[in-house]
Amino acid sequence: MRLEGEAGLVGHITRKHAGKIAGAVLLGLVAAVAGLAQPVFIGQLIATVENSAPLAWPIVIVLLLFAAEATLSALQAYAMGRTGESIVYQTRTVLVDRVLGADYRAFGKHRIGDISSRIIADTAMLRIALSQSLSSIVVDTAMVLGGAVLMFLIDPLLLGITLGCLAVASVLSLVLARRLKVVATQQRTIMGDFGADLHRAISALATVKSSGAEDFEKDRIGKLAFAARRSGIRVSALGALLAPAMGIGMQVSLAVVIVTGMSRVATGSLSAASLTAFIMYLFYLVSPLITLFMAIGQLQQGRAAIGRISELADIEQEAEVRSPVYSVDTVNLSEQSHDEVRFERASFSHGDTPALRNVSFTAPGRGLTAIVGPSGSGKTTLLQLLMRFYPLEDGRILIGGQDINTIPVRELRKLVGYVQQESTALRGTIADNLLYGQSGASDSELERALALSGLEPVVRRLPKGLNTELGESGAGLSGGERQRLAVARTLLRRPSVLLLDEATSNLDSESELMLRNTVTQIARECTVISVAHRLSTIVDADRIVVMDAGEVRAMGTHEQLLQDSPLYQRLTSIQFGGPSGRAETVSGQNCAVGSLRGSLPLV
Repeated sequence: MRLEGEAGLVGHITRKHAGKIAGAVLLGLVAAVAGLAQPVFIGQLIATVENSAPLAWPIVIVLLLFAAEATLSALQAYAMGRTGESIVYQTRTVLVDRVLGADYRAFGKHRIGDISSRIIADTAMLRIALSQSLSSIVVDTAMVLGGAVLMFLIDPLLLGITLGCLAVASVLSLVLARRLKVVATQQRTIMGDFGADLHRAISALATVKSSGAEDFEKDRIGKLAFAARRSGIRVSALGALLAPAMGIGMQVSLAVVIVTGMSRVATGSLSAASLTAFIMYLFYLVSPLITLFMAIGQLQQGRAAIGRISELADIEQEAEVRSPVYSVDTVNLSEQSHDEVRFERASFSHGDTPALRNVSFTAPGRGLTAIVGPSGSGKTTLLQLLMRFYPLEDGRILIGGQDINTIPVRELRKLVGYVQQESTALRGTIADNLLYGQSGASDSELERALALSGLEPVVRRLPKGLNTELGESGAGLSGGERQRLAVARTLLRRPSVLLLDEATSNLDSESELMLRNTVTQIARECTVISVAHRLSTIVDADRIVVMDAGEVRAMGTHEQLLQDSPLYQRLTSIQFGGPSGRAETVSGQNCAVGSLRGSLPLV
C-alpha cells in the first residue's frame, strides 16, 4: 500500500471517519443556528419591553436558545475530539506497522529519533488540526455567513461598513496563515533533527561518557534545541498576530457601526431594537472570526505535520516474495535431512561499494563449513543476505534447493534464526526476553534452550530467576550473558538454520568453550552459521571457505589451507602466533570466521 499526495495516509484514514466528522459538524451547525437566533429574540425582547407586553415567553425562548447552544457546542466538541483521537490512533498504528515492515535498506535512510518524532509529535499536531481546526473552520464559517445574511436583512448599509473594515483584516490574516505554514514546516523538520540527535546520544550514553564527550553532545544538541526554540518563537509570533489582526478590524467596524447606527436611530431611519440586534450580531461575529483564522493557522501547522506523516507512511515495504517462481512447502523443507545452503554467484554492493563479487560455495547438509576472512571481507553481509535484509543484485541463495526469494520472508525467518554480534536485550524480565516472539513455548522447550545456550547457571543464581527485571538494553547482565540470552531466545524458535554473527566476541574463555560445545551439539540438528573473532572455534571444521574483499579465495580443511592458502596462513599466524593453528592463546582482533553446517531441524 503506497499512499501518495500531501494528505496521503491521513486523508485515507480521515475519509473512513467522514460520517462521524459530518455528524459532529452538524451538531456544531445546529448550535450555530441557536446562537444566531439569540440576537433576533433579544431584539424582540427589547421591543416587548418598549410595548409593555408580557416578558415571560420571550425570556424563556432566549434562555432555551442559550442552553441549546451550550449543550450542542459541548456535544460537538466531544464528538469531534473523540473522532480526532480515533484518527490519530489509527494513524499511529499504521505508521508503526509501516516502519516495522519497511525494507531494511529504506529504513536505514531514516534516523530513529526522527521516526519517533513523526509518530509521536507530528501525530499530536494532527490531533489539534483535526479535532479543533477542521470543525471550527466549517462551523465558524457557517456562523459568519449566517450572521452576515441576518445583518444584511437588518440594515445593508451597516453591513457594508462592517465588511469594508473586516476585508483588510481578513487579507492580512490570510497572508499570516500562509506564512505560518512555511514556518511550521521548518519547525517540524528541526524538531525531527533534534529528536534524532537526542536519541543517538542517549542510546550511546556509555560511549559518550567513556569518551568524555558530554560537553560536546550538550553543545551540539543544545544548538539544535536553540534552533527549535527560535523556530517555535516564529510560529508563536505569527500565530499570535492572527487574533489581533481580526480583533482590530472588529473594533474599528464596531466603532463605525455604533456611530453610524446611533445617528440613524436619532433620525428615525433605524429602530433601537434593530440597532441592538445588529450590534449583537457584530459581537457574535468577533469570536467566530477570530477562531476561524486561528483555526486556519492551526490547520496550516497540521498540514506541515501531515506531510511528514505521509512521507513516513510511504516508506518502501519489504517484499514478502521477490521471485514467486516455485510454491513453498515450509514443513517439508524443514523436515528434509540433507538440505544444502548454496550461494550461486552472489553479488551485492553497499551503495557504490561492492561487498560481494560472484560468491559461490555449497554448505552440505551434514558437516561443518566455516567462512573465514579479514575484516570487511563480506562475512556479515552473507548472513544478512541469507536473512533477506538486503536484496541480491545478482546470483541466487538456496536452502534445500529452494531459492530464498521464492520463500515468503516471514516463513524464511522462521526457518533461519539470527544472533547478531551486539545482541539486543529488551527492558523487562529474562522470561519476557526469552519468549519474545515465541510466547507459546513450553517449559521443557524453555529448559532445553537455557541448557543449550549455557544460560541455565546464570538464571539459577539470580534471586528471582526468570522473573529478574532487566534495565534498558539488558542492563543487569554482562555482555556475555546477554549474548547467551540471545542464543537461547533464537534456539527457542527451533530454526532449521542458525546464524551466529561473532557470537563469541563478548564471551570469556570458559563461556566460549561452553558455546563451542553448544554449537557442536546444535550442528548435529540444524544448519549453524557462526561468524567469530576466534579461529579456535572452527579449526575442526570439515570445510573452510576463505574470503577476502568480497570474493572466495580458497576452500578446504584447516590443515589443507595451512598448506595451500597464504591468506589463511596469515590469519592463523596473527591469531595463534604460529603456523600450526593449535595454540590456546587467541587475540582475534584482525579477522573473523564463519561456520556453516547441516540443516536438520532442531528436535
